[in-house]
Amino acid sequence: MANTPFGFSNSDDDGDDDAARRDSSRGSGGGENPFAAFGGGAQGFDPAALGQMFTQMGQMLSGMGQGGPQSGPVNYDLAAKLARQQMGTTAPVRDGSRTAIRDSAHLAEQWLNEATILPAGAARTEAWTPQEWLDRTLDTWKRLCDPVAEQISGMWTSALPPEAQQMMGPMIGMLGSMGGMAFGSQLGQALGQLSKEVLTSTDIGLPLGPADTAALLPEAVAAFAEGIELPEREVLVFLAAREAAHHRLYSHVPWLRQRVLATVEEYARGIRMDFGAIEEAARGIDPSALTDPSQLEKILQQGTFEPQTTPEQKAALERLEVLLALVEGWVDTVVAAALGERIPGAMALAETMRRRRASGGPAEQTFATLVGLELRPRKVREAAELWRRLTDGAGIEGRDGVWAHPDLLPSAADLDDHASFVDRIVGGDTGTFDDPIAQLEEFERKRANEVAQERDSDDDDRRGGPESGPAPV
Repeated sequence: MANTPFGFSNSDDDGDDDAARRDSSRGSGGGENPFAAFGGGAQGFDPAALGQMFTQMGQMLSGMGQGGPQSGPVNYDLAAKLARQQMGTTAPVRDGSRTAIRDSAHLAEQWLNEATILPAGAARTEAWTPQEWLDRTLDTWKRLCDPVAEQISGMWTSALPPEAQQMMGPMIGMLGSMGGMAFGSQLGQALGQLSKEVLTSTDIGLPLGPADTAALLPEAVAAFAEGIELPEREVLVFLAAREAAHHRLYSHVPWLRQRVLATVEEYARGIRMDFGAIEEAARGIDPSALTDPSQLEKILQQGTFEPQTTPEQKAALERLEVLLALVEGWVDTVVAAALGERIPGAMALAETMRRRRASGGPAEQTFATLVGLELRPRKVREAAELWRRLTDGAGIEGRDGVWAHPDLLPSAADLDDHASFVDRIVGGDTGTFDDPIAQLEEFERKRANEVAQERDSDDDDRRGGPESGPAPV
């Protein structure tokens, strides 16, 4: 899979390089007409050539219309069909596997109760096939993909002069369909591969499935267990514990899911296009190539629409990377505490998961394709170490209480300086914080106790002092 969002390569070229590219694309006497490749000279389009191109484009789209109608920036029908084609035929889940997964999840939940104050977050645990994973997670993928695809699709057309937009009116719609097909094609390939590799519904760090449903994929779990010299039962309980821990966090930290999605949208808003590259590509496009889907794919993969890396994007990517690292680090810490003394192979399994992450597993590849983000293992390791130190210094309650509000979470700098963050928390920074949206049960109880104590104190003041005696004269 590509390491850039939806097949578009990031570029760090500065303004001088962009200007040079635009100058070279114009050539001698080329003027400012980026549409010469479509049969038009300096005065604009050649209507005959434009009509021929649209005819060829229509034939091509008709031949590739396997994805059905497109109502957004990504052709998700095409993505789903390509993903299913890549999956091939998979066997249904056996009853024995379903029972083993449910039993493992029940055991893991019992042990997690001792490692975190967050209660169970999933009402049920299911066993999914790759096709079921695709069907149950596609709605979340739409929320993740649409902001980036919409920004890329609309960026370059919105910057065209009004006259050019009017001239290109029909073509803009056609290019939008082509872009949706390109996005859908790449997403479908990514999801098809991912569906055969993910172990749980939260394997990439996000709550992709229904909020109240935990899920493991037995076929992928069996493949993961091959080569690991540990009982399959231990592997299953370990993965069930990770899945359950993710659900506890995402279910009882109500702002977390939306914060992740909002950060992806912030990334999308920072996208800027390289219009010099678009001009250059427009000059070199052969309309006859549009009848050949393979040639069209090559055109779309040449980096024609190159998003420039902006400071806004870098900041959003850092926030997303840190947030996901904190989630994964917390899960690593809680699962280690819950299983470490109960499953002899827990430490070995945790190390296997770290190596899987470091070697560019499905999580890293998917995020690289989606938003150009590589979830660096260093961040996850440092986040896990921070949570462990915070547990030692503030206890389980103090550690989990940090999730009460996003402003309390460690920053990127805190991941590099664990001691300062732990000192702030242990020193009581969270004690005076009152957040009405925090739904952690323990914090609600503590706050209710504080309110009751304040009410009793106010009553004493109104009565002139405590009931043990009259107020001094």
